[in-house]
Amino acid sequence: MEFAQHLSDHRVSEQERTKILQNPGFGNFFTDHTAVIDWSADAGWHNARVEPYGPISLDPAASVLHYGQEVFEGLKAYRHEDGSVRTFRPGKNGERINASARRLALPELPVEHFVEAVRQLVAVDQDWVPSGDGEALYLRPFMIATEAFLGVRPAREVSFRVIASPAGNYFGGELHAVPIWLSQNFARAGHGGTGEAKCGGNYAASLAAQMEAEAHGCPQVLFLDPTDDFSVEELGGMNVFFVLEGGTLVTPRLNGNILHGITRDSVLQLAREMDLTVEERKFTLDEWREAVANGTLKEAFACGTAAVITPIAELRSAEGTMVLPETTSDSVWGSIRAKLLGVQRGTVEDTHGWLTRLV
Repeated sequence: MEFAQHLSDHRVSEQERTKILQNPGFGNFFTDHTAVIDWSADAGWHNARVEPYGPISLDPAASVLHYGQEVFEGLKAYRHEDGSVRTFRPGKNGERINASARRLALPELPVEHFVEAVRQLVAVDQDWVPSGDGEALYLRPFMIATEAFLGVRPAREVSFRVIASPAGNYFGGELHAVPIWLSQNFARAGHGGTGEAKCGGNYAASLAAQMEAEAHGCPQVLFLDPTDDFSVEELGGMNVFFVLEGGTLVTPRLNGNILHGITRDSVLQLAREMDLTVEERKFTLDEWREAVANGTLKEAFACGTAAVITPIAELRSAEGTMVLPETTSDSVWGSIRAKLLGVQRGTVEDTHGWLTRLV
């Protein structure tokens, strides 16, 4: 697929961009361009282009505004020491957005077009890729239904877009263990629902619980499955892991409600290579509490593209606070994080072929 280029005449100045990259935060600033591919039921995918970043013109009756036909992805581009820019397992993101699209009755985009759209945008806006430790260019591909129609049916016009934002530490400041809030009034997803899809509705439904968490000093919220012995599912935007005595790494099984995290899958592969015993299974709140009480829980951590890996310090709830064991950077979470970031940044050999060069 050929991408036309309609480049901006009003790019952010080098001086202003340098200032932004010194402290980008997360999701606060955006690069000069966006990659776009249109789709219609008659023409399929067409009109691929890179154009200036800016507002999207939508009809007030656009399906995405009324029926939530929207899916998205998240991945990062990393500056390597040789000046090249690479991304991590983009094909997996392309496969996952298609799985989400199938669930939301949106058209599937060939994975090679997905990766090429990312490549085209990064090539144009490569000066926005940070080079500092712990920083990257966060990429947000998304697909929205743009057809103006109020009947309840799949849209016949769709737009796929990629935007980019320089990013630092997701939780801000230096990496540290965080407290999380146990949601007992809200559920993230239901069986047969959209839990496996990366769609905006799932995240909108988590915001009330997230606000509750923040009111209790927690940057993330943990969801349980009340229909299955209150088993642990995931955080508002991250998968969760537990390290048990004897070198066992446990994470909730993929049961139809949990997002197929690409970082999650990478953590599992690296853990097996470290000779950890990996278990994907039901892990209940009662088992968690018992493991803390008897000392068999050694670590708990969360992972995702944005935050990479973050240790968990406490589980807070209306019933009180469960304090988890203190850990250090040479704990299991720290060792896996170091290997994962090393591969992503080119300081550890990529033995899995996970990296794709963009520039």
